[in-house]
Amino acid sequence: MKLRPKITLIDHFEKLSDPRVDRTKDHKLIDILVIALCAMICGADNFVAMETYGKSKYEWLKQFLELKNGIPSHDTFARVFARIDPNEFEQCFRDWISSITELMPGEV
Repeated sequence: MKLRPKITLIDHFEKLSDPRVDRTKDHKLIDILVIALCAMICGADNFVAMETYGKSKYEWLKQFLELKNGIPSHDTFARVFARIDPNEFEQCFRDWISSITELMPGEV
């Protein structure tokens, strides 16, 4: 029996290094990343739109994200994305997309 690859955003992005200092972590990095990526898939093209998306989908997001301090502000999205390593982020994204294409060959 062949094991299915992990395909969730959380599976692939939880290994991304968090560049923030502990005292500035009001939101889990994985929560910020998942909201941002889901928002972008749904058409968000800036940090304000990511915050708006998060607020409008709060109940759904709460099913699988911690969100202990609610939805991050657009300023938080901007600060985090300014600091994460773009190469590391790209590798996580590529790994996620690769796992999806293994499950759905020819469909992605």
